[in-house]
Amino acid sequence: MKLKRYLSWKNILPNCIKPQVPSSGPKVHPSKRCSSQRLSLSDINDCDSPLLLSDLSNSLVSLHVFTLKELELVTHKFSKSNLLGEGGFGPVYKGFIDDNLRPGLEAQSVAVKVLNLDGTQGQREWLAEVIFLGQLKHPHLVNLIGYCYEDEHRLLVYEYMERGSLEHQLFKRYGPPLPWLTRLKIVAGTAKGLAFLHEEEKPVIYRDFKTSNILLDLAYNAKVSDFGLATDGPVEEETHVTTSVMGTEGYAAPEYISTGHLTTICDVFSFGVVLLELLTGRPSVDKNRPGREKSLVEWARPLLKDPHKIHGIMDPRLEGQYSTEGARKAAALAYQCLSNHPKSRPTMRNVIKALQPLLDFTDIPIGPFVYVVPTQDNEEPIAQKIKERYEKRCNEVKLRKMVRKKRKRKTESLAEKVESIDVQLNHQGLGLSIQTLICIKLSGLVCILPSTRDAKPIYHTFNHTDPYPPPPPVFHLH
Repeated sequence: MKLKRYLSWKNILPNCIKPQVPSSGPKVHPSKRCSSQRLSLSDINDCDSPLLLSDLSNSLVSLHVFTLKELELVTHKFSKSNLLGEGGFGPVYKGFIDDNLRPGLEAQSVAVKVLNLDGTQGQREWLAEVIFLGQLKHPHLVNLIGYCYEDEHRLLVYEYMERGSLEHQLFKRYGPPLPWLTRLKIVAGTAKGLAFLHEEEKPVIYRDFKTSNILLDLAYNAKVSDFGLATDGPVEEETHVTTSVMGTEGYAAPEYISTGHLTTICDVFSFGVVLLELLTGRPSVDKNRPGREKSLVEWARPLLKDPHKIHGIMDPRLEGQYSTEGARKAAALAYQCLSNHPKSRPTMRNVIKALQPLLDFTDIPIGPFVYVVPTQDNEEPIAQKIKERYEKRCNEVKLRKMVRKKRKRKTESLAEKVESIDVQLNHQGLGLSIQTLICIKLSGLVCILPSTRDAKPIYHTFNHTDPYPPPPPVFHLH
């Protein structure tokens, strides 16, 4: 696909970026710069202090600046066969960077996002992605490798996440559902990513936390992506920032929708919605459902505070394969995050503390399908725990089967001995008519043995749930 060239670019965004004018350093508002020296989006919001291309590359030295020709080579000229999807920003293509492309860049698969100027997002969103992800590095934030800034073309190059978005994995129509422990691993990872943003010296408010913006690698490690709507949080004496209401229906905090006041606690509400989606297997908004059920939060909130009703909201595709106690605690945490009162919500640091112990609950029933999350270096302890629990349960099942077989063999052996006693008594001419009735409760088996030599034992399966166990062996002598 040949990229279109938009001649109206400079008319749309005059003077915001001047790629051809040299500069000795960033032209920023001195009062807006913080001691942390991290370049802030607020530093370039005013067209009176333009950020030049050279300033951008000087400030973001960790990023590679690609040419359009290089990215055409990487994506096979933006071939349709490489198209991964398309959002408000524009299309996203899969590509492969050869280690010979440029020094210091290892061979790897990448995702190349192309800004569509006719789309719903534009220059501000592109800059937000570059500025935030170009400086903020964390295991649970998607890695921005570089960008392309050539003429009117604006492209971003990310690490490739093999399993795509959480939205796709959670709501896909076919294939096995995400297992309980995998869901907990994902939500714990994204919580760490948000906490990192909120605890920066210059706090960052993500503002658009949702399942489609959470990407998963091959080992289901979760990473927050798409920083187009992210913004700088309040600093010093400020309690909030006031902005235009932006985001996605079903995820935005109620106080932000009504007032435009934005804080890090607004992200906590959005996190609560994602946690609720993982618990229920339902999307945040489903217009095909009746009445109040259209909104996931409105439907589930009354049920979250009652621990006895938790099973009624859990994803039925899990088929009960989850920790009951873990589900109750996760539901209680979601209820806190979804509070209509911002001060009642926990910080993301406290959310992490509440989530971490849930990975250690072992009261998970064994079902027909058990998936073990693949191990990876940075998640080895969690994956190892999951593997050990799975092996332990398998061993317990094997042991129970062995015990049942052993008891059955004992039952059959005892039946043979009793019949032998009957035969011996008659053979010795004692003149005793022996009617032997033996009921044996071993592995759910009842064995009824007559005393005659030719009669065969009668076996009957005994139900362990019967309120009355069979009587002990009884001999009637006549």
